[in-house]
Amino acid sequence: MRQMEEVEVRLAGRLAELRVERGWSLEELASHSGISRSTLSRLERGEISPTAALLGRLCAVYGRTMSRLLAEVEAEPPQLVRAGAQAVFRDEESGFVRRSVSPPHPGMRGEVVEGRLRPGADISYDASPVPGLEQHIWVLEGAVEITANGHTHTVEAGDCLRFRLWGPSRFRCPGPDPVRYALLIVLP
Repeated sequence: MRQMEEVEVRLAGRLAELRVERGWSLEELASHSGISRSTLSRLERGEISPTAALLGRLCAVYGRTMSRLLAEVEAEPPQLVRAGAQAVFRDEESGFVRRSVSPPHPGMRGEVVEGRLRPGADISYDASPVPGLEQHIWVLEGAVEITANGHTHTVEAGDCLRFRLWGPSRFRCPGPDPVRYALLIVLP
């Protein structure tokens, strides 16, 4: 099968998944999108290729950009990312280092991140990037103070804190040693 045909098959499947996730029948989607039921059915079965205009209408109904929809159907990313290839973000000013441990995948809900803060580092976030984001913070070395949902917790080596984040949060390394922790993120 050609690579383009594989993408079209995955796109057809993803479009069907989006409709089912909303609990809509083909008739309901036709009503929301202005696209005929028969065209939608043929599209979801992969019998026809969508035009840009048709995809644009479906993206509007599903509240997605076309680039996001297409990213959701790209070829599967690698299942294994070696340590040396993991993305690292460094904020020298704040003393924060973030390493994306999990292989990236737009369709997965979970992610593993390694965080490091130097003593005295204090990072605040105004809001959760996604309301209700589930976080598990397992401290591997040192200690960190975490404020989430109005409560402050001191989490030390071996401890694990779990919460759903609805508002601002703060990570502070009280020292005297740096802290290293695993952050497991699960989208709602």
